Amino acid sequence: MELLQTALTAIYPPRCLGCGEMVDSDLGLCGGCWGQTAFVGGTVCDSCSTPLPGSAPDEVVHCDACLRAPKPWKHGRAALIYTGMGRKLVLQLKHGDRQEIAKPAAGWMRQAVTDMAAANALIAPVPLHWMRLVKRRYNQAALIATHLSVMTGLEACPDLLERPRRTPSLDGKTKGERADILDGAIRVTTRRRHRVINRPVILIDDVMTTGATLAACTDACRAAGATEVCVAVLARVAKDA
Repeated sequence: MELLQTALTAIYPPRCLGCGEMVDSDLGLCGGCWGQTAFVGGTVCDSCSTPLPGSAPDEVVHCDACLRAPKPWKHGRAALIYTGMGRKLVLQLKHGDRQEIAKPAAGWMRQAVTDMAAANALIAPVPLHWMRLVKRRYNQAALIATHLSVMTGLEACPDLLERPRRTPSLDGKTKGERADILDGAIRVTTRRRHRVINRPVILIDDVMTTGATLAACTDACRAAGATEVCVAVLARVAKDA
């Protein structure tokens, strides 16, 4: 097996996820691309993971936006800031058929998920409408959720949620417009409802902007009987990014 792996490495050397240059190991970033990747760290909003000034890691803090309009979920975490290489990786995963990015993405999100999750938590991705899923051929959030399940040992349910109604893009929409568009657009799949009753849920998505989609998913899980909901995303659109 080691000989085969060595041969495959010689034929297909590991390449950087960002620029394609050769690196030491598969599914990694070169030094230059790593330097362009803004990982979330330090003091962050407990609800949306927006970086905040301060240096008290054990203190629970919230950004002004979440204080004015609290999120419906309990905790929210992001691995990256949606800028530079973080933005590039999200777009390649989402629209560029770069499905291999899902595994390292899950690795970057794993500790945050582990810190938030109860032992019986159920991992569930934000769903795509079936027409969009057919066009794209995969749900990037579901790919990340599957890898997170393997890495954390938590149970995953890729089809827990569904979008019975196709919605337009939320890009450029106001917070109120996003809420109106998503009203009734996401629900727990009938045949999976028993899996969420009296259990905490960890929602997974690739990027968080205003959190409107995650809020709709949270409301659907709570209405179906989830005890609490937390969210984890690969990247967060920071207010200063």
